[in-house]
Amino acid sequence: MFGGLTGFTNPTGTDWGEQMLNTVASKTIRHLFTQSESVEVAVRCYPSSKLLQGSIDSFKMSGRGLLIRREFWAEEMSFETDAVAIDFSSVLGGKLALKQPTQAVAQVTLSEEGINRAFEAELVKKRLLNLTLPSLTELSGGKPVSFQEVRVELLPENEIKIWAKADLSQEELVPVSLTATLGIERRRRVQFQNPRFEVETLPESQRETSLALARALAEILNNMVDLDRFDLDGVTMRLNRLETKGKLLVFSGYAQIERVPGKG
Repeated sequence: MFGGLTGFTNPTGTDWGEQMLNTVASKTIRHLFTQSESVEVAVRCYPSSKLLQGSIDSFKMSGRGLLIRREFWAEEMSFETDAVAIDFSSVLGGKLALKQPTQAVAQVTLSEEGINRAFEAELVKKRLLNLTLPSLTELSGGKPVSFQEVRVELLPENEIKIWAKADLSQEELVPVSLTATLGIERRRRVQFQNPRFEVETLPESQRETSLALARALAEILNNMVDLDRFDLDGVTMRLNRLETKGKLLVFSGYAQIERVPGKG
């Protein structure tokens, strides 16, 4: 399951300390993911004698086909730290511990397929079921409303199209669709900006209800995709930019690493 694990060899060759650190680092990083297609780790330390004092020039990880918390797929993920201070005695014990927090430049790539699969994850689904927001219950006669069969399509220029079906506890589900521009708020929350709602293809009897549901769904999504809900223990992610590239959504930012997290 875990393939492509590599270390970095500096110009003078890799001594036993670096070999041990590469082995421990590889094992630690791959255990952050429930599953991975490949994980590559590169530890840079020159001269290698600095390692005995716990000083590393940089640490780089790149992975592909990563499953996070058993439900969320990342097509690719990479990060590279600045200089890192580690507790070398922890390495001797087969673990990786930081002496002080460090920052890393990070990039995460999600596929359209992976995003659609995420809408089937329990952590996401529970935020779309049995909703009692006033804007929804006034459409359903006071009954909870659920959004089902959510799917998305990535479009050029950071656009995204979203379809769903709303259950108002009535005889039939009401189709909902909207197109929005993806943006970032406070470097941690993905926003669905400038939503445009499409009801022209629906029967006249459903248009007003579908429009109100689509507006409510856009607001729900704006409050749902918050990185702080998905952070690994000890790691805080922040976003600088995002970009749609074909069927991929690429996030660039940084990670503040307080400690090496446990298994993901």
